[in-house]
Amino acid sequence: MTEMNWYLVQFKPNADRIAEKNLVRQGYRVFLLMQKITKRQSSRFVNDMRPLFPGYLFVYLSSQSGPWRSVNSTNGVSRLVSFSNTPSPVPSDFVAGLIKQCDDAGFLQADRDLLVGDTVQISQGPFASFLATIDALDADERVWILLDLLGQKSCIRISKSNLNPL
Repeated sequence: MTEMNWYLVQFKPNADRIAEKNLVRQGYRVFLLMQKITKRQSSRFVNDMRPLFPGYLFVYLSSQSGPWRSVNSTNGVSRLVSFSNTPSPVPSDFVAGLIKQCDDAGFLQADRDLLVGDTVQISQGPFASFLATIDALDADERVWILLDLLGQKSCIRISKSNLNPL
């Protein structure tokens, strides 16, 4: 029986979904870790999906008879990441830990065990990317945070799903 390992694949610019779709079509197990981000577009904020590791995805292959050439020639794939001309496996525990932190659609879910006093980063909404301190926790999955705006501390209520612990 051949041993299976996760390998890192570099995909071409903006070809994450093309590479994923074509690798899956060939029968490979693929893991593309995505995150939801908020960005400003003109005068409004929109949610977008981006790979957590820009330019890279994971593919599960046999370590002994790995079909390196078929992976490298897949539409959307730039190359299988190699060292000394040999693809190097990614530790399985690392990938398994990432998979556990994702929902069924492959989106990274923030750790939900937040404590008063923790520093967090806001992931969505008009304050996306701002840092804040947790002031209080509500039972309904809402959190009161202290946000420094123009030198003033403002207390804001926000959903836990919009916070990433640091």
